[in-house]
Amino acid sequence: MLFGRVRGTAVCTMKYPDLEGVKLLVVQPLDKHLQPVGGLQVAADVVQAGAGDLCVMVRSREAALAMTDVKFVPIDLALVGIVDEMEVRPDGEIDVTLKPGWTQYT
Repeated sequence: MLFGRVRGTAVCTMKYPDLEGVKLLVVQPLDKHLQPVGGLQVAADVVQAGAGDLCVMVRSREAALAMTDVKFVPIDLALVGIVDEMEVRPDGEIDVTLKPGWTQYT
């Protein structure tokens, strides 16, 4: 998964038929320090993100699988989450405290 920041929208006059009604957004990919990396890209929006939102993105087959209504769509990048809160810890530091409502898996 990757991080990206929504910069705007993309409008298409013609689309693949199963993409009708899918919002396309212009996204700036970000590195692990949330700094821009590479050029702007167009992503299918599954989570109703808006301009300026920090989002989680997936590429390739995972992006096509993110579309819930159809079995196959020819997309290569999809927004699958909006980041509400993020905490970055130094390398090697972990926290095993479970938040209320979380289940520990073995």
